Parts: sequence; structure tokens; C-alpha cells
Amino acid sequence: MDSTKKTEYTERIIKVLDMVRPYLNADGGDIEFVNVTDDLTVQVNLTGACHACPMSIQTLKFGVENAVKNAIPEIKEVVAMNL
Repeated sequence: MDSTKKTEYTERIIKVLDMVRPYLNADGGDIEFVNVTDDLTVQVNLTGACHACPMSIQTLKFGVENAVKNAIPEIKEVVAMNL
């Protein structure tokens, strides 16, 4: 993926993460964007309470990933690099 396209995806992904962030913050957690790979996998870090929460995988897949894929259908998946 060229750098222009990667920048475009990054900006769109960050906007979506900013929309879900308040829900994570409400439970003492947060999310950090790490990277979007050439195969359109979004890499993030879950921080705060989300990092140690036993439900973090469900939050990631059913909350964050669904929001990202609904806004940007070409995204394949969202993975946490620190779980």
C-alpha cells in the first residue's frame, strides 16, 4: 500500500477509535492506534483497565472491530498487540 493510502486509512481509523474511546474510558480503559498493515489489519494497544480485563477480547472484537469495519468495510480485522 502506498504511503498516501496508508495515511488516508490511518486518519479514518483514528476517527473511529476516537468515537469508541469514550465507552472504553467510562470503564477506566483506553485504546491506542499502532499501525495499519498492508493487508488492512488494524493493530492497536488496549490500555488502562482494558489491558487486564478478562472481557478485553470481546470488547476488541464485538465493539472496536465492529465499529471500525462498519465505518471502513475494507478493513480485515483489528488485533491488540499487547494481549
